Amino acid sequence: MADEKSKSNLPPLTLHVPEPKFRPGDAVDYSDLNIPVAGAQARPDISVEPKDMQGMAYEMVRVLDDDHKVVGPWDPKLDDETLLKMLRTMVEVRTFDDRLHRQQRQGKTSFYMKCTGEEATSVAAAMALHADDMCFPSYRQQGILFARGYPMIEMVNQIFSNKADKLKGRQLPIMYSSRELNFFTVSGNLTTQYPQAVGWAMASASKGDSRIAAVWCGEGSTAEGDFHAAITFAAVYNAPVI
Repeated sequence: MADEKSKSNLPPLTLHVPEPKFRPGDAVDYSDLNIPVAGAQARPDISVEPKDMQGMAYEMVRVLDDDHKVVGPWDPKLDDETLLKMLRTMVEVRTFDDRLHRQQRQGKTSFYMKCTGEEATSVAAAMALHADDMCFPSYRQQGILFARGYPMIEMVNQIFSNKADKLKGRQLPIMYSSRELNFFTVSGNLTTQYPQAVGWAMASASKGDSRIAAVWCGEGSTAEGDFHAAITFAAVYNAPVI
């Protein structure tokens, strides 16, 4: 009875359901966003403790200023040849995407997923990794294959499932696979690649290897249980995975 009486004095529980500030078609206003000056964010040393980087989760790291110039400590100081190669590869990815997307719209293949605007997330990352590091992509990281020299003709063969398709029609279009280039088979199921990447990285560390894993997903996939399970295992076991 005492417990029931004390509970009656408590406020009722409420459920928070997050809502976006704007819906499609609404006039948007981003004036409340704090956009820092480019180059103002410090770049921590690679050996710094995680607790000393907590504030960075609430900041935006800006490398390019308003004139598109690289400024500040995050400048990678890459040579012109490397920068041109990265830019050329990103242009190739976008051009390939546009051409094959038109083919899909013409009914020549079942579906095609573009990565427009996301080319750098795969191309730049692939060039920062070693060639023998293992990549676990989603279906928008075709830039990894371009950066690692995978023939475009092989990608087209699979997209159209013709007789030259290396996967013999056993995989859907754009869900590429290349053991030679350490490119794990793309899965149509969301975020299955995350626990796979962490498990692969744990095995690499257990064997005393020097190879790491890298994994990608879209922001919607972070709602999947696989994502959270993978993050937990990666943190607990200190798995060599990005």
